[in-house]
Amino acid sequence: MEKNARIAMNTIPSIFNQHKISYTVIGGTENPKQILMPVTCIVLSRSGRHYRTRVLENLLQKGFEKIISVNPENERKSVDSFARHFPTVKFLVALENVSQGELLNIAFSESETQYVLVVQEEMCLEKFSFDASMFSKFMNKNQFCIAPRLFSDSSTKLPVALFPSARKSVFDVEADSVFLDGQPTLYPADYAGFYNREKFILLGGIDYTISSEYWQKIDFFFRAWLWGEKINLSTGFEFKYTGAVPEENLTVDISYLRFYLKNLLPAFLSDHAKIPWISYFAFKLKSSCGFVESMRQFKDAMRWTKENQYRFKTDAVALIENWGK
Repeated sequence: MEKNARIAMNTIPSIFNQHKISYTVIGGTENPKQILMPVTCIVLSRSGRHYRTRVLENLLQKGFEKIISVNPENERKSVDSFARHFPTVKFLVALENVSQGELLNIAFSESETQYVLVVQEEMCLEKFSFDASMFSKFMNKNQFCIAPRLFSDSSTKLPVALFPSARKSVFDVEADSVFLDGQPTLYPADYAGFYNREKFILLGGIDYTISSEYWQKIDFFFRAWLWGEKINLSTGFEFKYTGAVPEENLTVDISYLRFYLKNLLPAFLSDHAKIPWISYFAFKLKSSCGFVESMRQFKDAMRWTKENQYRFKTDAVALIENWGK
């Protein structure tokens, strides 16, 4: 089955999955022999296929209602053989070069359960602590996202307690590897976590107009906090990488400016948010665009903020000042 539709726009998306990328769905037509929990496990692939068989065999023993393997464009040729060996697994293959964030949008749109576990393929061999009893515990919390503790291949604790900061008006994300159970985190490291699917969709999903994978992630989860959702860490929820831990590209570029417009400029006023016109001058100082293009981007952000003005429950200044309180 092939799905193909396009929108040639670079304005801020107004709805979930507005950018319809081309992808193919292979397999997944058979039901698992044993379902222990109504959870879809989304497995993001970026490491190739050298231990995928072990990963899928391990996950099939956990009792998920559905497993969705999400694969980039360069994996198309290898997926057919895996689909024959694992007929209960649904394989999604992108037909164009897109970010993991956009692939995640596709996977959430293809999921049918209320709860979704997202993991990277290289997290599924050791220290995979998620099971049906943990699902019951997390389900009762009714949160948008619960994030795990992560370990490197050498069992080093990774800094997954992430929090926003602003020094001399410069936005930054700081990290710590030590945290308490239930402590807030700005975002789940490497997207790994237990999600409420409906909340993910209502938040609009990952913004495809942001080209940087890092700033896509920061934009989405910062928006979640601004709109009143929570992401918390769980000390008993653990995954361990097999192989190298990926490094994030933190470059401040045009992607940061889109994040800045959508998340740092809106001011919260009693029950709604708006971007004041005077904020244009602060934005123009950061932007390398000319007047016409910078004004177009600024007006687009104002439009998007007005469309969602009553979704905001706070603004960036208050969120950063009150973090963890």
